[in-house]
Amino acid sequence: MNMKFLLVFVVLSIINVIFSTVRSIATIKGGKLTASLLSGGYFAFYNIMLIYTVANFPMWQKCIITFVCNVAGVWIVKFFEERSRKDKLWLVKLTVKRVLSPVVVRELTEKGIPYSRITVSNDYMVFDCYCQTQDETKIVTTIGKANDGKMFATENKLF
Repeated sequence: MNMKFLLVFVVLSIINVIFSTVRSIATIKGGKLTASLLSGGYFAFYNIMLIYTVANFPMWQKCIITFVCNVAGVWIVKFFEERSRKDKLWLVKLTVKRVLSPVVVRELTEKGIPYSRITVSNDYMVFDCYCQTQDETKIVTTIGKANDGKMFATENKLF
């Protein structure tokens, strides 16, 4: 088998995995038109892959190339998907024992996390924390875990 053919197979395999992963994401998150166009395009492209897959070269090479291309292709798509994800406003409700509330107040204030609080009983206090970024949500989660809190998060869609 010549190296040019193997190189083309590697490049087409990476494109195939990226195309397939994007198609899967669009099927779940996208609209009908986008999902159907990507699906049609993917399966049209897959015909090219079939020709290369049935080519006469060792199965072990096909398996190794397919494995490496799948790992790399999905990682690339997920990397760019995470980078393009927009921050959203999250309301994180944090319930802690009332005796720990001064510690939570101090930590939220030090980290600059906006919050409001409600005493729900003699034993518990609920903090409504308003997180504008994923990093702020992680901070509240860390504070909650450190203070044996219970958390519930809801997304507020920004227009």
